[in-house]
Amino acid sequence: MNRILSLTVSALLTLGLLTGCGGDPTPTPTAASGDKDSVVIAMGTTSEPEAGFDPAYGWGAGEHVHEPLIQSTLTVTNTDLTIGYDLATDVQASEDGLTWTVKIRDDVSFTDGEPLTASDVAFTYNTVKAASSVNDFTMLDHAEAVDDTTVVFHMATPFSIWPYTMAIVGIVPEHVYDPATYGQNPIGSGRYILKQWDKGQQVILEANPDYYGEAPKLKRVTILFMEEDAAFLAVQAGQADVAYTSAIYADQSVAGYTLASYQSVDNRGFNLPVIEGTLTGDVLVRRAINIGIDRQEMIDNVLGGYGTPAYSVCDQLPWYNPASEVSYDPEGAAALLDQAGWTMGSDGVREKDGVKAQLNLLYPTSDPVRQALCADFANQLGELGISCTTEGVGWDTAYDRAQTEPLIWGWGAHTPMELYNIYHTIGDTGAAQYSPYANSAVDAYMDQALACSDLEESYELWQKAQWDGSTGVTQEGDIPWVWLVNVDHLYWVRDGLQVAEQKIHPHGHGWSIVNNVDQWSWS
Repeated sequence: MNRILSLTVSALLTLGLLTGCGGDPTPTPTAASGDKDSVVIAMGTTSEPEAGFDPAYGWGAGEHVHEPLIQSTLTVTNTDLTIGYDLATDVQASEDGLTWTVKIRDDVSFTDGEPLTASDVAFTYNTVKAASSVNDFTMLDHAEAVDDTTVVFHMATPFSIWPYTMAIVGIVPEHVYDPATYGQNPIGSGRYILKQWDKGQQVILEANPDYYGEAPKLKRVTILFMEEDAAFLAVQAGQADVAYTSAIYADQSVAGYTLASYQSVDNRGFNLPVIEGTLTGDVLVRRAINIGIDRQEMIDNVLGGYGTPAYSVCDQLPWYNPASEVSYDPEGAAALLDQAGWTMGSDGVREKDGVKAQLNLLYPTSDPVRQALCADFANQLGELGISCTTEGVGWDTAYDRAQTEPLIWGWGAHTPMELYNIYHTIGDTGAAQYSPYANSAVDAYMDQALACSDLEESYELWQKAQWDGSTGVTQEGDIPWVWLVNVDHLYWVRDGLQVAEQKIHPHGHGWSIVNNVDQWSWS
């Protein structure tokens, strides 16, 4: 059904017959019209924000974190994932980490002409704290506007990485905000204005003529929401200037287009449940698995060469610890398994005390790439003498099943909180949230990192949580997860379009590509 619908949409696009809610036809793409001030971009259907363009209901946040474009943010992430300023002119944290004082610009107005003040900032944060089901704001007690250009965040608990949260929360206007309607008709102060939203089809953004920063080079941005096969047909028909794709189409060529590859921290990896008495409960087995996997083989054979080896959930980010990296060493892996008492049987499967070395590996049925990686992982473990079966599961049961069985996950975010969410014990459960694991030293480093009053100093503590020389979550430590690959994000780009330098993409193949669309240009 999806394929039929996709092809139908693509055919309509090709003929120029797809109309929006107001009856206007889909705009003729840039190159066809000769318009050098606009661009047409095809994204996946899951990139369309279900709740609209309201930061309180997930716009700019959640799994597919990106800059909200329509709204301004207090901070931004630079291309190296350090923090820069947008509305903010100064950010200071108290020594105890319980107060953040932010000074903002005094020359910013919303697109309805009303000035943006600290009251709007405080209102936004108090609103998202109360309403957001996508982002966690439990660390914030409340926000307070001290004067028109000063907002103070009173924290419930120290949170050193607050600047990363400030980079994704778009500021909304207190004077007209209505949660029932704002997502459909947002008013902001960002680089672009929402001109049109034809649900299920497209979004049209137009440059904000009163934007306080550098004027966008592209004045009109059209986002088409399409299945991957339809996006490829749209490129073949010249109906899109940029279109997402995957390794499935990477061996194709399209006249007038180049296949662009952008590095990501969109990683894939397996949890290895640390349960005493089980195969993965033995740290030597987990270490053997980690060095016994040929990651480059996976990249070449599953991803078509478009990826990088993954050694952690945060490769290349400022808080990454290089001690996570390992070399492929099947002989060393075999020696570790021997040391653990798992000896090779005559059938090629290792045994210990009469028990076969067996694992059932889970993958989400909705993701064929993860399924292929899961099969490859199973084959490689088989060469080590660990017999594996694979099983597709839905997300309705996957989280529970992962408490006892390895599941292939996708992670990768522009915040160190990803480390916390994966490795830190939750409440009084005595275990991490997604897979059984606990290490009090790892917890302590992450707690210290969050309580640190200096963001850059906190990076070292996050790195020590990964490995401090004696304990951690890397190869010489507990290795409760094994990371496989970072998936490159692939796009067809029309010749002549200059896509601005991309920061490393997070998990999710969507809006990240247009974080800096205002800086794109045509040659």
